[in-house]
Amino acid sequence: MAPMTFFDRLSLRARRIDSLLCVGLDPRVEPGSADPAARLLDANRRVIEATADLALCYKPNIAFYEQHGPQGLEALARTIAAVPEGVPVILDAKRGDIGATAEAYAAACRALAVDAVTVSPYMGHDSVAPCPYMGHDSVAPFTVSGLAIFVLCRTSNPGAGDFQTARVDGVPLASLVAERALAWDGEVGLVVAANDTGALGMIRAAHPNAWLLAPGIGAQGGSMDEAVAAGLGRDGLGLLPVVARGISRANDPAAVARDQVERFRRARDRCAGRAPRPDAAASELLDAILDTGCLRFGEFTLKSGRVSPFYVDLRRLQSSANALRAAALAYERLLVGLRADRLAAVPVAALPLATAATLRTGVGLIYPRLPAKPHGTGNRIEGEWRPGERAVLVDDLITTGKSKLEAAAVLREEGLEVRDLVVLVERGGRAGGTTDLARAGIRVHAAATIADLAARARSRSIIDEATEGRIAAYLEEDA
Repeated sequence: MAPMTFFDRLSLRARRIDSLLCVGLDPRVEPGSADPAARLLDANRRVIEATADLALCYKPNIAFYEQHGPQGLEALARTIAAVPEGVPVILDAKRGDIGATAEAYAAACRALAVDAVTVSPYMGHDSVAPCPYMGHDSVAPFTVSGLAIFVLCRTSNPGAGDFQTARVDGVPLASLVAERALAWDGEVGLVVAANDTGALGMIRAAHPNAWLLAPGIGAQGGSMDEAVAAGLGRDGLGLLPVVARGISRANDPAAVARDQVERFRRARDRCAGRAPRPDAAASELLDAILDTGCLRFGEFTLKSGRVSPFYVDLRRLQSSANALRAAALAYERLLVGLRADRLAAVPVAALPLATAATLRTGVGLIYPRLPAKPHGTGNRIEGEWRPGERAVLVDDLITTGKSKLEAAAVLREEGLEVRDLVVLVERGGRAGGTTDLARAGIRVHAAATIADLAARARSRSIIDEATEGRIAAYLEEDA
């Protein structure tokens, strides 16, 4: 029988104790303090003893020990030894190098008897995954040394966006890291911040079976509820929400850990049975649309003369900073996997929304003039662009598709490539906008549908069951 893998052991323990909590062991002892090894060990033993039956695993950050020199490293070794047998330990070391240096890093981790280590992917696969190096038989050491790895993907610090939101061939760098790293041999998970639920939901949606180490809960602004909603795997596993200072600095670490576990269980139970489970970005968008009154319920006579049980006007989103943020997160999620050299707003309703998306994604914004202005420069496209670039159309809503086709025609005539449209809501119905766009070679990517919004409104008691039924019947009749 093959030995159990690290992730097998995580899954088994998670189901046994009904917890995914990862407890950070990052004791703050000032450099130069007397007997730092004893102080570090005492602080850690206090946390371990209080949380041993609640923690799925522990995560010491090596920097808090290395700063104390040999005594700190002694305390780290003794801390790991103090963790009860069978409880995994992830060393947060963020290592990343090649050849003999990487082998030495891995040997140091093995000497400490940890089960997994965080690594930096900047130097590529040969710094972490099995690979011949420089014509020699040696291999990069981490994944062939019995160590699982968690690859830095989207981190929790304020400056994470300096590089991680940059786009490579139209794909966010963090998404590219996730895709490449999870294809490496060995046991590979990802580090994805719990305090960026948009990114967490985006990575989870793209990689439903990956294990995600999610720091940032508590002092860095993340919450257990939101992290679980965005990042939990379909099997109720796959997420390691990290709580460090919130537990270690508490007067009663056991009580705080127990509260976090209960929060996880409640959030997990709320997620159960959702198929498919919307990510946090989608949920935030649905609430923003409802809270700003963009979707109204009642009886509304349409231009065609038909009576609709709802009316949608997403232009109200621009008046709320929180709603614009939710829209930007939803667009970012839709753009995953799409090549986007430019975002092309369909004027005029999409202009403020596309601006928010540009600020979130870092992809430059342009828009076609409909019609072209007869004075001044006579530009048909406003903004900076080059022929041959691929522009993704951005709009708020799709019904007929007429304005989108007009915008795409201008962009294509000027030498841009247009293959995709992202919208917040697909209204659907007889207008056939999605079909018309498909005939023009444009794929439609929608964050939500009217049915999604109605279900959300029903769950929040904004509408009753009868109203939701009328909307469903109208949509079915209109299909």
